[in-house]
Amino acid sequence: MAKTKVLNINGEKVKDLTIADNVWNIEINEIVLKKAIDLSLASLRQGTHKTKTRAEVAGGGKKPWRQKGTGRARQGSIRAPHFRGGGVAFGVNPRSYTFKMNKKERVLALKSALSNKFKNKELIVIDNIELKTLKTKEALDILNNLKLNNKVLFVTSEDNENLYMATRNLPNVYATLAEDVSILDLMYTDMLVCDEAAIKDIEEVLK
Repeated sequence: MAKTKVLNINGEKVKDLTIADNVWNIEINEIVLKKAIDLSLASLRQGTHKTKTRAEVAGGGKKPWRQKGTGRARQGSIRAPHFRGGGVAFGVNPRSYTFKMNKKERVLALKSALSNKFKNKELIVIDNIELKTLKTKEALDILNNLKLNNKVLFVTSEDNENLYMATRNLPNVYATLAEDVSILDLMYTDMLVCDEAAIKDIEEVLK
């Protein structure tokens, strides 16, 4: 079983914690991980783009010139795609960009992302992330104690309003619940800071 140290909010070691190898120390599946990232990004797309075909563009009901005798090519409507102001051929239409991904693949991708954090020493476990107030200064003190100055994701087991309020003004610091952790959260932050209870919650869901 893999082990990691548990710190307090002052950055001092409290104890060692045994974590589940089948969640935090698996072989990283890069193919499934990329697929999950693509799915997460695709689901954020609105897909409301729209172009008009020649049938939807106003005007063009009259034949621009007679069929024969002008020396020019025959035309039926000035709203054909090759005319300025005409419709668009094979243009984009509203659609959903999401695609299917099996539940086992989703779980494997999340485990791979967590294992990537652990193996790259980007995981910090804190015994209890409790802030007395919702002031940003208190969150900055924790970051300074842990020597963190990059993108940080705080994960807690229970709703922590003080932590959320204290970090929401910090541009590179995010806070979420263990049950809401996503692939994008993990891949687009540099350090993962979890309380001890959140570690157990994640393991319980992904075991």
